[in-house]
Amino acid sequence: MASSLLLLLDDIATVLDDVATMTKVAAKKTAGVLGDDLALNAKQVTGVQPARELAVVWRVARGSAINKAILVPAALALSWLAPWAVTPLLIAGGAYLCYEGAEKILHRLLHRDTAGHDGQTHATDADTPLLAPTVDAAALESQKIGGAIRTDFILSAEIIVITLGVVAGKPFLTQLAVLLAISAAMTIGVYGLVAAIVKLDDVGSLLATRPEPFLAALGRGILAAAPWLMRGLSVAGTAAMFLVGGGIIAHGVPAIHHALHDLTAWLSAGGHAPSPWATPLETAVNAIVGVSAGLLLVGGVAVVRAVPRGNAEPQP
Repeated sequence: MASSLLLLLDDIATVLDDVATMTKVAAKKTAGVLGDDLALNAKQVTGVQPARELAVVWRVARGSAINKAILVPAALALSWLAPWAVTPLLIAGGAYLCYEGAEKILHRLLHRDTAGHDGQTHATDADTPLLAPTVDAAALESQKIGGAIRTDFILSAEIIVITLGVVAGKPFLTQLAVLLAISAAMTIGVYGLVAAIVKLDDVGSLLATRPEPFLAALGRGILAAAPWLMRGLSVAGTAAMFLVGGGIIAHGVPAIHHALHDLTAWLSAGGHAPSPWATPLETAVNAIVGVSAGLLLVGGVAVVRAVPRGNAEPQP
């Protein structure tokens, strides 16, 4: 009886050690996606009313948890029933990210602030909810939350699939435990940091009123840096859409993947150590693929929208 209990405890310890090791490996492999996820979500929740920022972050975090609750069993089932479908689904998600990034940039370029006949500056549609009190703030908030959750779904899917690749061949319980551990860590980590970022201005305002000179100076520094940080996150979030989406497409399309592999091998000149140009080259290829795919998709959607529906009455 005692020996059976000891064997059971030893098996449990072995499984937990295996789970910890696999979780650490998966965390390293998904660290890049984690950075993109942070930048994208911090960008998505900006622009809402300051009093509602934490509530919005909480709702998006809850949506992210629901996403992962759907994705973890779906990924396990898909890898068992139809492993061939994983890559096409990832490519579709990457293409959607590229489309969103291209749409945002084109909207910004084509709807810049323009001066009217009276010489006054008119804001773009994207800025209108922040400037016009008549705009429904609740609708804007719901729109931002919905967009953030949709984006999170794609990035979460990539994290889950990468993790699934790390634990491939392991027992089912180990796979499930690692997937759950990564999902929880990524959700808490990303949205904890997002909450801290969006409340930086409040922390700066609080510190700026303190009587201690150092704390007051620190608060003023935070207040001065916060707008630049948010602008930087906005740019990084849009760039991340192209890099993540382009990377998914580049690695999912065999022709692009093999061409990139051959080029990096050529740069290494047969050496055992990878070329220092391999990472910049891969980043550049991902960006080019992402921007190209996004522009093609935006153009295709515009053409489809421009095609007459065929239900118009014939002209006499």
